[in-house]
Order: sequence, then C-alpha cells, then structure tokens
Amino acid sequence: MPATPDTVYTAITFAPVQGFIEKSRKLRDLYGSSFILSYLARALCDAAEAAGHRVISPALTNVNQGTPNQVVIWGAFAKDDAQFALLNAWKAIVSLCCDEVERCLPESQLAGRYTWRRVWNAWGEHAWEFFWAQGPTISAARTALHQVKRSRAWTGLNWHGESSTLSGADAIAWYGMAEAMHPKASAAAQDDKIQVYCQQLSQALPNSIVDDTEQLSIPELIKRVLMVEDFNFSAQIQKWPKKLQQFPLPAIEPLKGFADINRFKEDRWTGWFQGDGDRMGHFLQTVCGDDPDQLSAFSHAMLTWGQGFQVGFDQANGRIIYAGGDDFLGVFYRKKPASALSGQEVLDWFCDFPQLWEGHGQRYPDGIPLTVSVGLVWAAPQVPQRDVLQHCKEAEQAAKQGGRDRLCIRILFNGGNYLQWICPWWFLDVLGEGCDRHTYRDRQGRQGVLANWNHIFADIATLEARHGFRHNRETALAIFEVYFGPERRTLLENHLWTSDNRPGILGNQEISPQNTTQCLNQWVINLAKVGFHLHRCPEPISGQSSMLPAA
Repeated sequence: MPATPDTVYTAITFAPVQGFIEKSRKLRDLYGSSFILSYLARALCDAAEAAGHRVISPALTNVNQGTPNQVVIWGAFAKDDAQFALLNAWKAIVSLCCDEVERCLPESQLAGRYTWRRVWNAWGEHAWEFFWAQGPTISAARTALHQVKRSRAWTGLNWHGESSTLSGADAIAWYGMAEAMHPKASAAAQDDKIQVYCQQLSQALPNSIVDDTEQLSIPELIKRVLMVEDFNFSAQIQKWPKKLQQFPLPAIEPLKGFADINRFKEDRWTGWFQGDGDRMGHFLQTVCGDDPDQLSAFSHAMLTWGQGFQVGFDQANGRIIYAGGDDFLGVFYRKKPASALSGQEVLDWFCDFPQLWEGHGQRYPDGIPLTVSVGLVWAAPQVPQRDVLQHCKEAEQAAKQGGRDRLCIRILFNGGNYLQWICPWWFLDVLGEGCDRHTYRDRQGRQGVLANWNHIFADIATLEARHGFRHNRETALAIFEVYFGPERRTLLENHLWTSDNRPGILGNQEISPQNTTQCLNQWVINLAKVGFHLHRCPEPISGQSSMLPAA
C-alpha cells in the first residue's frame, strides 16, 4: 500500500538485551537467552500482524534462528497492545517454567512448601524495559524511539537473602524465597535449606542442566528449563490460558536438544566470535531511507543470510548463539572430542569468511559492498564464560575502531592477560595455512602445517629485549620480509593506511592519527605472538609467557 500524508510508522524495542545474554555460564544459557529474546520479538511481530498492520522489519521472523529486537511496523500499532503482547509472551515463559520446576520437584519431596510464586510473578511483570514511538516516516519513528530510550522505563526488583552463584545480581531461586526471615532465625539454617533444595533440583531436572553446586536466580533457571528437551516448550505454550491471549502467542518448531560442552572439564581451548555489519545505520539511511519496501527487502536478505549461516555453521563447526542478520555470536568447539580443536582450524575458517558474508548480496548503488567487523577470542579453558563474552565485545569494538572491515584476534589466557592483533580481511592470509595461503616460511623453508612459528616468535622476543624496535620501522619490515617474503612486505608498505576504499592494514590514519612507525612495529610484534599461539599444539598452556602484556 502506498504511503499517504496520514501514514504512521511504529518503532518498538525492549531491554536489556546484552545484559540478559551476558549473564550466562554455560552454552545452553546463551542459547536460552537468545531463544527468549527472539521469542519476545516474534510475539511483537505476530501481534502487529494480527492487528492488521504490516511488519516491515524484521521481514522474516523465525524464532529458532534469531529475530532482531527492534521492530518497525507500518501502521499505528497501539502502545498498550504492543506492551501487552510482549509481557504476555514473557509471562507465559515464566509461568510454564515455574510449573515445570514444581512438577519435577514436588512439595512432597521438600522440607517445606512452595511460597515463591509472588517472586515469579514479579519477574513476569518487571523484567523488561519497553520502548515505543511513532512517526510519519520510518526515520522519524526510529529517531523518536532513540529519544524515548534516553529515559529509562524499568522497575527493579528488591530481594533479600543470598545472591545467585552465577551472576550475583539476583536472589537464589528456592521454594521459601518469598518468606520473610524472622529476626531471630539463623541465617546458617536458611543457607542449609537453600543448599539442600539446589541439590535436589539438580537431581530432579533431567539431563543435569543444573550442577549441584549451582544456586541460580529465577531468570537463570528459566534459561535452563527452556533448554530441557523433555520440557518441549512448543507444546507447553499451548496450555497458556486462551482468555489471556488478546494476541496469539507465536507458534514455533520444537526446540532441539542442546549438546552442551563443559570447557572446564575438557580443559581445552575454544574459539568465540562476535560480529556486526559496518555502518549499517548509514546504509539504512542512504539506501533504504523511508522506503518500506526497500527496508523490508534488506531485512529479508540479511535474515535469510543469518539463517543459512547458522545452519551451515552448527552442522560443521560448533554453535551459533544468535544470528540476527548482520549481528551474530558463535563458538567453535569440537563436537566429537576425540581430538582438540586447533586455533589454526578456526583461523582458516575466518580466511574464507568474507566470501561467506557476501552471500547476503547487499551493496551500495555504486557497487561498494557492505563490510563486517568481527572479534575472535581464542580462550583458555578456565576463563569464565562471562569474561569470554566481554572480551568478544571488546574485540569486536577494537576491530571497528581499528578501521572496520577486519578481524580482531585475541588470545585470552587464564589469568586474564591477552594478546591482540587486528588485520583487514584481505591481508588475513598472512596467518593462514590452507590452500594458496602458505605465506609464512620458517628458517628451514617449511610452510603450511609444518612451519615452525616459534622461529619468528623467538626473533621478535630477542629484538624486543634489545630494544630493536625503538626508533625505526626498518627492523620490523626486515623481519617481516624474512618470514613472509618481499612481495608481502611490498603490500604491507603500500597499504599501511586506508585509501581509495581499500582498508589499510593499520586502519584509518585520518580518523585516528598515530605514529606510523610505532603502529607498524607493534602490528608486526603482535602478528608474531598471536601467530605463535594459534599455531602451537592445541593443548592446555601451563603458566603464561613472561612477554604477555597486562590486559
């Protein structure tokens, strides 16, 4: 339908998103978080369509693949209706998960009664901030939404007692959590009850989704219950009272079982990555503008790419936690743990990522492609997952700040120290070992998987100890030529900084003017150190290198 002077667009979003995802200890927690966020966004889209409006973005709403949490609607979708749709879907999740816990561990097996419903209901009412705005154009509606988000719209939950062992941010979920503690009552006695209940819960819930040492909050417990295959949320959601369904709740495919990994028990390194399209806001403004058909087509293309990306990756490499188009988070791990995953396998996959990314087919009218920046974290086995996720976010931001259209690699050690190296996609094959990527040659002339990266690592360490990089860049260029050849050196020297729409190896000097010699020296040093750790035997590293910088 064509736009008219009376046309109204509605923009909706909710929060927190990143905070909700990051409060996760296990992979199944991450997947549960992504599922919930997608389901709530799907509920908004379905409600808008049921009210007779057209959902422009996201154009494709498959909850199992990741639905973006910002919704743009062609029509005056009422605020109260939108908020009801969101909260009703969330309340259904909360209520059904509470019922499932009480079914698995009934009162007959407890030392007391379940008195916690009031707290579950409070979480159902106050877990999310809701933001809604309207405008005569898509741009106006989005601008108004950003202004609304500046004023918070959230009610916090007060709680007493001990905090969860996962995030420490909320109360431990146990059957007597809503009871007021008598002033003369022993805190130790209550702690004993909590500990016993959590152990019982661990034994009662199937598939060992809760360890007997974990004491989870209500939101954390919800994420675990949703990922229990026997729970079958897709069937349970049909039990939600029809009288409460002003808008129909989303129908979904049955959730598949989640084959989790235990990074701490396996004692192996894993690769985590977070990516985001570059300057997507600029593309939406200049190319899609206020044309709803253009925006819908773009959204459809990106979400279709995200679906294919997720399916292909999950089958071969590990698990995509979410893929909402240009925004994605995933983890590499060995599904059949007969052999350890190597950092080189992860790196070789990223050498081919630009071709995979271009599968969405979106470009500027002059043919300039959309680019993407990714942060890759090669994490030691004992690093807490929350820390890994934070480093993924920081690495992605480092890639963007380093010039966009590139990969930032972090080697994250158990003590929290890390190494970091940033490189544009087109030059990434200096680390590769795959076909036509044998650019590194050690002192014995070996290339590929036989090459010894300890040679360049040791030379760099020696030169650093002797202050060989202090005043000039010739030393860095010379050692780079020794191990990567004169042709690669020429490319490096000729493309240090971004020019003519080709991303510079060191980034964009105009945006962030820096000393070229210092930047080049540090880039070569970091290349040697990161390359050494990615190419070494993928077994646990005991201790830490004395050359590692403080994080």
